Amino acid sequence: MNQSLPATMRYIEISSPGGPEVMHVGTAPLPLPKPDEVLIRVQAAGVNRPDVAQRQGAYPPPPGASPVLGLEAAGTVAAIGEHVQTYAVGDEVTALCNGGGYAEYVAAPATQCLPWPKNFTALQAAALPETYFTVWANVFHIGQLQPGEALLVHGGTSGIGITAIQTALAHGAKVFATAGSAEKCAVITGLGATAINYKTQDFAEEIKNLTNKHGVDVVLDMIGAPYTMRNIASLAPRGRLVQIAFMAGSVVENFDLNPVMRKRLTVTGSTMRPRTTAEKAVIAQSLRAKIWPQLDAGLYAPIIHGVFPLEDAPAAHALMESSAHIGKIMLKIA
Repeated sequence: MNQSLPATMRYIEISSPGGPEVMHVGTAPLPLPKPDEVLIRVQAAGVNRPDVAQRQGAYPPPPGASPVLGLEAAGTVAAIGEHVQTYAVGDEVTALCNGGGYAEYVAAPATQCLPWPKNFTALQAAALPETYFTVWANVFHIGQLQPGEALLVHGGTSGIGITAIQTALAHGAKVFATAGSAEKCAVITGLGATAINYKTQDFAEEIKNLTNKHGVDVVLDMIGAPYTMRNIASLAPRGRLVQIAFMAGSVVENFDLNPVMRKRLTVTGSTMRPRTTAEKAVIAQSLRAKIWPQLDAGLYAPIIHGVFPLEDAPAAHALMESSAHIGKIMLKIA
C-alpha cells in the first residue's frame, strides 16, 4: 500500500436491512487490493436497483465480495496489486465493482476497469459500468442484436433503458421503448427511439401495429411476470426475450409454450454480479473495442438525473425507489 494513503475512509454503512433510513456514514480501514486489483480513490459512484435490493436484504453479495453497497465507481488509481500491469497510480479509471462503491476508496479487479472516455467528468465516467456491462452482455452478446433488427426496451428512461437505446441506435437497430409518462416518452423520442406509454397503451398491440404485425427481434425486460406473454407476443420469428430483472415478479402463471415453439423463440436472461472476473473481463474488452470509441467521439453520453453527496445516500435511494428519475442517480464522493 502507498504510505501516503489515509488509514481510514468514510463509507455507507447499513445498520440492518430496511428502508433508506438504515444507511448512514461510517468509518472503516481502507480495503487492501488483491494482487489482480487496483485501489481507487473514488470521486463518484452510481446508484443502481441492485443496491436497493441489497439494502433491503433481498440481494446478498456473492462470496468474497465487499458487503458495502456500490457496483460502479470512478476515480484515480491510488495503489495497485502486485500483478497489475495495465494501470498505474494516478490513472483515471471507472470500474464495475463487486461491491464497495459507496466509499472513499474501493478495490476492484483491474480487468473490470476502463479509462474515462475523452472529455468525461468523474460523474459521467461513474455512470457507465453497471449499465454498459449489463446492456452489452444482454442485448448484444446474449440477445445477438444485429444492425437492421428491432429492439423493444422496457423502462426506457432508466439508466439501463437509456444505455440500451443509445447503443442499439448507434449499432444500426430500430428501437422501441416503454415509459409511464408523457415527459418520459418525450425523452425517449428525443433519443431517437419510438416511445410507447405503457399506462395508456398496450405495448404488445402497439408493437404489432408499428411493425406491421412482424414484431421485434429482441426484447430487453426488467419487469418480469406480468409482461412475459405480451413480450412473447411482441417477438418476431426467431426473436429473443432477454430478462435482466423481475421488478413485478418472477413466477409466470398460464405460460403458453405454443408461440415459443411456433415462432422458434429464445427465452433467456442473466445477472451480472455473480459472473466471474474472467467473464466480466471479456465484457470489458468488448466495451473498450466497440463502445468506448463511440463515447470518445462524443456520439452519446449518460443522462444524469441527480447528484447527491455521500451522506445523502438515503435520499438517492428514495429517489430510485420512486422511479421518478430519468437516467442515472449518482453519489459525489470526493
